[in-house]
Amino acid sequence: MKIRSITCFLDPGWPLEDQMMQRAGRFIAAARPAFEAAGYAVQTARLATTPFPQLLDELSASCLIDLAQSLEAAASERGFDYVSLGPALPDHASSYPLIPEALAATRNAFFGGMLTLPGGGVSLAAVRACAKVIARAAPLSPDGFANLRFAALANVPPGSPFFPAAYHAGGGLAFALALQAADLAVEAFSAASSVDRAQNGLVEAMQAHAGVLERISIQMEQEFGTRFGGIDFSLAPFPEQELSLGTALEQLGVPAVGLHGSLAAAAILADAMDRARFRRAGFSGLMLPVLEDASLAQRAAEGILGVKDLLLYSAVCGTGLDTVPLPGDTTSEELFPLLLDLACLAQRLDKPLTARLMPVPGKKAGDATGFDFPYFANSRVLPIQVAAVQGVLAGEGMIYLHPRRI
Repeated sequence: MKIRSITCFLDPGWPLEDQMMQRAGRFIAAARPAFEAAGYAVQTARLATTPFPQLLDELSASCLIDLAQSLEAAASERGFDYVSLGPALPDHASSYPLIPEALAATRNAFFGGMLTLPGGGVSLAAVRACAKVIARAAPLSPDGFANLRFAALANVPPGSPFFPAAYHAGGGLAFALALQAADLAVEAFSAASSVDRAQNGLVEAMQAHAGVLERISIQMEQEFGTRFGGIDFSLAPFPEQELSLGTALEQLGVPAVGLHGSLAAAAILADAMDRARFRRAGFSGLMLPVLEDASLAQRAAEGILGVKDLLLYSAVCGTGLDTVPLPGDTTSEELFPLLLDLACLAQRLDKPLTARLMPVPGKKAGDATGFDFPYFANSRVLPIQVAAVQGVLAGEGMIYLHPRRI
């Protein structure tokens, strides 16, 4: 198990407040070795801000680029690898179209786009705007890689340490941990003789590691006055079979993720994660990122695992649709109903979900991907069964959904 990220949250002000940036830098300079001394490799340090529409007095491409480049440089000087400037917001409609240019002008800056509003609202205009961001960002690089740094967010609260979902609610400096811990599930499920033992083994492993991480975090909180927001124990994978959540699900007896029985396996794993006791942040749910998981990438390449399967599994667990390779000619009109499904699922079930969709220029469904990135396992481009919506769903209004009553 590793720490995928120590993510700091702050309101940097604009122009950037140097004192706040220095404080964040001093914290990360101490936090990183503290966790490493306890035996946990720290892959990245990240910085997430309040949503950029709330920072800028003028919402223009040039202003956002200036902010993003300045934050990127200042964060790098203070030991941070990546920055997130939070999501575009439905009540700032002009914020969404600014994102593609900001992605093109930066290398390590992440952004989101909020699809929903508190109280069960789904903004059709925001869903359409996010679809346009994805379509416009796809050709920024030959492999469609720019969309790795953008996600559409549905019902996602502040404080998640995983990018691109991370943003700050405001207030003082805070931090949270994002873990790469799929190996815990693989180990627990491969050695178990029953579902109960598999779940109990995972719960015990999670709680044992969480206890150590929480003790260090509380020490750092007390020393630096930096609020500890918790641990996002979403069991993030790495593109190796022994670090794959797909492998863990198949250890329960599913011949291949994507076949019937996969939802049951996902529910069992997610249920075990819910039983573990620790200070929670973010999703703390089953993460199924296609291109970051060797087994999922393989099943997608074999045609066994598809987009509808991933959306279905999100009903019992998960963070939504993550690192999903799509045909390069997918239009915003075709992306719109897929994002709408995700947004309505999140509101109806009252859970956070995201969509990080990656149309690959020049590729069609079934073509092999060719990413050169150590965190990716190559797969094949997945088809989506969509057509442009019509009628009332094609409008610009709001949909209000009440969470399901039990």
